[in-house]
Amino acid sequence: MALSMYQLTVPAFVRGLKVMSALLKKAEAHVEQHGSVPDAMISARLADDMLPLTGQVQRASDTSKMTVERLTGVPAPKFEDNETSFDQLQQRIANTIAFLESVTPEQFADSEERTIRLNFGGFPDFTGASYLLTFALPNFYFHVATAHDILRNQGVKIGKLDYLGAFA
Repeated sequence: MALSMYQLTVPAFVRGLKVMSALLKKAEAHVEQHGSVPDAMISARLADDMLPLTGQVQRASDTSKMTVERLTGVPAPKFEDNETSFDQLQQRIANTIAFLESVTPEQFADSEERTIRLNFGGFPDFTGASYLLTFALPNFYFHVATAHDILRNQGVKIGKLDYLGAFA
């Protein structure tokens, strides 16, 4: 049996977002244990020209929900990118997962051949399958990995198994 576009999107995005949620819980525990300032952790970044931790969560959320919208035509919720706390980031992840889980496999019918046009970056038109495999999934995992790396850089005791979500 071939993999469906639904199987390649919703479960993968939900799993990645749950991993991100678990990473944020470990970061919050680290902040509490060390008496650190939460704002310093959630505004941390790897380089000056990269988004902070909040931006990584926001982009992973946006990438997952907008990918599903582009592939299915089901309107994704709009979020303001105004999270300033661990609780708000967790709520954004939960809201994103709720949207993803509301979309059915049937709504992905023929999505692999749908034309996807991005209105930024000068990208060529994609088929749904090429968009998912060469743009959306790599972009999503870039932001999950970068969030992981920011937290590691800030001293949070996480490793590869935390990123892989082996026990999530």
